[in-house]
Amino acid sequence: MKASDIITLFRYQAVHTAVYARYLELLETDPLQIALPEQIPFLPIRFFKSHTVYNAPTPPESVFTSSATTGMIPSRHPVDSLERYKENTICIFRRFYGDPEQYTILALLPSYLERPGSSLVTMMHALMEESGGRAEGFYLHNHKELYLRLQDLARAGRRVWLLGAAFALLDFAETHNITHPELIVVETGGMKGRGEELSREELHRRLKKGFPLSPIHSEYGMAELFSQAYACQEDGFFQCSPTMQVYIRDLQDPFAYLEDGLRGGVNIIDLANSHSCAFIETEDLGFRLPDGRFQILGRIPAAERRGCNMLIDTD
Repeated sequence: MKASDIITLFRYQAVHTAVYARYLELLETDPLQIALPEQIPFLPIRFFKSHTVYNAPTPPESVFTSSATTGMIPSRHPVDSLERYKENTICIFRRFYGDPEQYTILALLPSYLERPGSSLVTMMHALMEESGGRAEGFYLHNHKELYLRLQDLARAGRRVWLLGAAFALLDFAETHNITHPELIVVETGGMKGRGEELSREELHRRLKKGFPLSPIHSEYGMAELFSQAYACQEDGFFQCSPTMQVYIRDLQDPFAYLEDGLRGGVNIIDLANSHSCAFIETEDLGFRLPDGRFQILGRIPAAERRGCNMLIDTD
């Protein structure tokens, strides 16, 4: 990722993404004085809940929405082109896993399938289509059907890529056992509001009981982004896709960055977010390694959150 590309997109969005332009104005930031990516102010992710974050000249083709617990306001991310999102998703998959046609791609996504606007469902549709499959790769609560499908694929020696919400995969692993070395299991989080919070290590330990011969990977993405990161090694570190870059901010000063190895708030550059805002201050806690890989440690406790609480009246 070139610094010049980052600065070019920043200066464009600093003018054309209205809520971001207003945010920078309140910070008294002159976009023309920003010369390095480290100087860019990141937009707090909560503005996707209260404002329209969009800059394309045409109406959005779709709107991605985040999952939200009862009473919470979901984020809304207007999307200029679903085709561009799908192309980026497939490109990232190829980088980490190779050609989708090599796999039978399945998804265990209750709650995601039950609401409109899920970027994850759109992502999986794109991968299934690219692999030559269809929507029958989706499973809601029908664990028995998924178990029988996986058994058939194991007997056929077929490579399988199964992505699921963490709580759904746990439920499946508690009552079913699949011994298929050509199966990759990818958890995408999703324990919020589902009972106890588990560390990644404990989550993967429990999943291994149901998938003893399968590697357990992790996917990191969100409705406010176009790109995904994957953790494909046992150390649990996510590797950025070519369109992503991660910085770790100081929880006491959201405009200061920490050295590699220190835990803080996760800021993400996603150049694929050309139509909205590519510079997102998330509410996740994590740290980064010198090679750019990062780990997510959970959500930032409310008491530790610091940020710009300015009221923006532009929508």
